[in-house]
Amino acid sequence: MRISQAQPRSKAATRAGETVILFSVGGVTFAIAANAVDEIRELTGLLEFRPGKLHHRLEKVKATLERHGRRYFAVDAAMHFRMPHAQPARLMVLRQGRVAVIVDGIDRMQEIHSIHALPERFVGEERNWYRGLTVIKGKVVPVVHPETFLNKAETTLLNAALRDVEAPRRMAVTA
Repeated sequence: MRISQAQPRSKAATRAGETVILFSVGGVTFAIAANAVDEIRELTGLLEFRPGKLHHRLEKVKATLERHGRRYFAVDAAMHFRMPHAQPARLMVLRQGRVAVIVDGIDRMQEIHSIHALPERFVGEERNWYRGLTVIKGKVVPVVHPETFLNKAETTLLNAALRDVEAPRRMAVTA
C-alpha cells in the first residue's frame, strides 16, 4: 500500500470559504458577509427621518424602521458610497447595531475563497469602507465592512436627534 502526500496549496486556496451577499447600488456590485445581514426586505415600513441639523456625513440616513420593538436607522447606500443614479428597492437589516442599508437590489449569495488587499489607489474613507476585493466570475467586487455604514458615535448622535424629533410629538399628545 502506497500513501501519497498531499501537495501544498496556495494561501488563497487554503483559506476557508465565506458566504457573501451580492447587492447592487448605482449599477455597481458589492459583497457583504452573509452573517452580517439579519434580514433582506422590501422598503415598506420605512419612516422618513428628518432630524434637522446634523453633521453632513449623517445625511445618508434617510429613514428609520421599527422592527421587533427596536428602531433601526436606514442608510442610503448610494449616498454612503457617493454614487449617483440609484434606484432603491431593497433593505438589508444588519445583524450588529441598529442599521439597515437601502440598496438597489440583491443579486444572490455567493461563496468566495479569497479577499485581496485593497490597492494603494484606494485612499481616504474608501479604505475603511471595504475589507478588500474579491473576484467573482472574472469581475472584481468590493467586499464591504458592515460597521462602516454607521459607527457607534454616529448612532449615538442619531439616537439623540431621534429623541429631539420625537419629544415635541409626545408633548403634543399628552397636552
